[in-house]
Amino acid sequence: MRIYGNRILKTLPGQLTRPTSAKVREALFNIWQGAIVDCRWLDLCAGNGSMGAEALCRGAKEAVAIEQYGRACEIIKQNWQQVANSAQEFQIIRGDVVSKLSTLSEKKFDRIYFDPPYNSGLYEPVLEAIATYKILDDAGEIAVEHDPKLWQPLNLRGLAISREKSYGNTALTFYQVDE
Repeated sequence: MRIYGNRILKTLPGQLTRPTSAKVREALFNIWQGAIVDCRWLDLCAGNGSMGAEALCRGAKEAVAIEQYGRACEIIKQNWQQVANSAQEFQIIRGDVVSKLSTLSEKKFDRIYFDPPYNSGLYEPVLEAIATYKILDDAGEIAVEHDPKLWQPLNLRGLAISREKSYGNTALTFYQVDE
């Protein structure tokens, strides 16, 4: 897998971590192009960490990943060590995304990328936890990757849909803080 700057990332074999397609990754970074430099990035259900690696390559000052699978966490660490510079910070948290979000309650993130297994049932509890713990900066945005055929937009207290984009079999729904 290649990302910004023609950098090659490691991936796990099989479909366990389903890396975000290059088309969707490029589209997202085009949408957020003016907001990545010096941002605080949170990558949920991070897989091989390609989205966080891309954010680091494009100048994010901090990246945090939450991933359940231990082998994937090792791959994320290797990938992020390869792309991060000495001024950037990163952290990989292993465990259940819903329970681990509470450990971030003292932090604020400018950009959050959330790509769970589509049939996992994680969309609502994770977005509710983000709103409850107030980890999205007031000027920040969340991008939620999903299958457009299976998606039911969620009306959540504290978050509002700001836009939606579709890319064939993959779609992104964006949320912002709603006071």
